[in-house]
Amino acid sequence: MSYYEIRLVDVQKNVLITGAARRIGATCARLLHGEGCNIVLHYRSSKDAALALCKELNQLRPNSAYCIQADLLNGTELIALADEAITVLGGIDVLVNNASSFYPTAFSEVTDQQWDELLGSNLKAPFFLAKALSDTLLKNQGCIINIVDIHAERGLKGYPVYSIAKAGLVAMTKVLAKELGPVVRVNAIAPGAIIWPETLESEQQQQEILQRVVLKREGQPEDIAKAVRFLIQDADYITGQILTVDGGRTLFY
Repeated sequence: MSYYEIRLVDVQKNVLITGAARRIGATCARLLHGEGCNIVLHYRSSKDAALALCKELNQLRPNSAYCIQADLLNGTELIALADEAITVLGGIDVLVNNASSFYPTAFSEVTDQQWDELLGSNLKAPFFLAKALSDTLLKNQGCIINIVDIHAERGLKGYPVYSIAKAGLVAMTKVLAKELGPVVRVNAIAPGAIIWPETLESEQQQQEILQRVVLKREGQPEDIAKAVRFLIQDADYITGQILTVDGGRTLFY
């Protein structure tokens, strides 16, 4: 057996990725599927994209990908997602908490609904999904990877609630590493300028941000997917850590 074949066997896992229909989630799904993993693609409203991706993956390897719709702000649907993911794959080895709401909130105008949505998708849902999957993750000596944000550390002006939620997810990563250790590893990835937010349309704004990136360029979704693969495959002695993938952006804080 070649080295490549050995590594392929090592990384072959059953993986649940939340928010997997588009952007970073979809890229992670494609890369991990290419490594031999079976994938549960969670989506909330991007049904067409999720179904297309699921079909794409199953054409490459039959019965290796499944789509499950759920509103993670609904506790009943969240539990149903966990149960169905376990059922269709016979257990879960890896949970990637990628789903996230992101939009600005003026401090003086923040509403209860905005607070509940941003904290719910970015913090509450990852916590309760980890809780719902803890038995299967413990049984399979699995791992959890949370997608956080470089702005969790110091906050992004104009996005106070989002920043608070991601800071909470960083704290949750460290706490769950203790709660689920030594069996389950829990880590996080903090992306920088990887994909421009859909609300950031100004090329001038983009260039201003890139001037504060050491590598002077935007990252790619594949950069995050490769980091996810590393934490699954090659990080057996790493837990409770935040892996920053930002081209050196945080060096300019």
